[in-house]
This record gives sequence, structure tokens and C-alpha cells, in this order.
Amino acid sequence: MPAAVVYSDLDGTMVGPRGCFVRQAGGATTLEPAQALVELHDAGVPLVLVSGRSRIQLMEAGAIFGADGFVAEIGGLVAWRGDDTRYTWQSLPAAGPPIAPALLSALLEQFPDLAVYEPYNEGHEVDVLLRGFADIAEVEAWLAARAAPHLRLRDNGLLPRNMGHAWHLIPDGVSKGAAVAWDIARRGIEKADTIAVGDSFEDLGMAPHVGRFFLCRNGLNHPGFEGQSEPDLPDNVTVTERPLGLGWVEAVHAALQ
Repeated sequence: MPAAVVYSDLDGTMVGPRGCFVRQAGGATTLEPAQALVELHDAGVPLVLVSGRSRIQLMEAGAIFGADGFVAEIGGLVAWRGDDTRYTWQSLPAAGPPIAPALLSALLEQFPDLAVYEPYNEGHEVDVLLRGFADIAEVEAWLAARAAPHLRLRDNGLLPRNMGHAWHLIPDGVSKGAAVAWDIARRGIEKADTIAVGDSFEDLGMAPHVGRFFLCRNGLNHPGFEGQSEPDLPDNVTVTERPLGLGWVEAVHAALQ
């Protein structure tokens, strides 16, 4: 039986370099992801985008890809389509006060290898999107020492052109996994009937909350995997044979079986 819903990361998973749906690693073009998307829609399987992008960005992407809803800012916002096809949205509970500008300025001064990821941070409502290089434990220890232990630094994957990683400075308790679990409960469907796909450690947080999780092979480039061809992963996780959108196609085909 087809999956009840597919939860999909966007950048580095469903779309390739520079967010292009038809380009793969090295710039080669392919229509396989587009054909898989058509098959998913023809089968009536809802697609929910799960991304670090902002609500406004995902409203546009959701319309382009025909998504049934989206999770923005790695879990900070959840949106779904009503019968009138307009988006409504819900902010998940967040622990602690919002991120103070003074604290953010001090953090960037303390860790010069980090910077606000402009212009992509524009429109973010729950978190701050950063780019660069960081040691999570070191940053979070610094935050705790400044009375901000409720803030967490989450890694949402590698960026191109030696830009480091995309990082989300976000309140504790907010994550892609928590948002997906919340949306599954809202839909009244069984966890076993869902599939998720992604390419980062933050995406792997969805695995305990879905029936099957597919890790696009390019995700193995993450330094945390230390070059392992088949790292130690939860039992319900499958590493795709191909990277980027072609790996996403494998996940979609599994969802349709």
C-alpha cells in the first residue's frame, strides 16, 4: 500500500545545486525527480516539505511542488492546506524567550567563523539561520554561561563552495522530528504508514517518528559520518543508492509500493 504521507527535506534532498529541481551533482540535468513527483501526486500521496527555509519561502515552494503542507525553520512552524487551499500555520511550543539581538551579536563576535546567512535568514520567525563552522558543544556551553541554556545550535547540512554548514539557532524542543510527530498526530494517521527523506543529521531526527527514513547518499559527506560508506544508523533508515534528487526518487518509489 502507498504511504499515507511523505515528509521531505528540500535542499540537498529534493532539489540539487542552487535549489534546482532538475540539476544533480556536477550540473547534470535529469527529469527523474519531476516524473517521481507526478507519480506521487497521481497516487494521491500527500507531500509535506520539511525544511530550514522560512514560512514565506515554503509557501512559494509548496505551491510549485504541489505540497499538502510544510514544516518551516526546522520545526518552528507547521502549515497545512485547508479545503480552500489557503495555508494556515501553527507555531510549535518553544521554550524560553526569543533570541535577543544583543545575544546574537555577542555570539557572532565570540565565534567569528559563524555569520548570519543572508539573505536566506530574512523572514525567519522562530530561529536565526547561520552559516559557517562551529563546534556545537562549545557554542551551547557559551550560551548556557550567558543565561540562554534554552537555545540550541542545530546542524542542517553542508553548504556548497566551502561555506561550511547551515546552522539554526533555535529554542530547545523545536526540531524537524518533533514537528513531524505533531503533524502525524494532527492528521490522525499511523507512524508506520509514513516515510521521510533527508540528507542531514537534523533530518535524521525524523527517523524515530516515521515508518521509514531515507538518507540521500550525499548526506554521507557530513563530517560526522567520518567517510563511512554505511554508517551505524537506526533500523528503519535506508541510505539511497544515488545522491540528491535521484536518491529522493528512490524514496518516492518506496512510498508508492
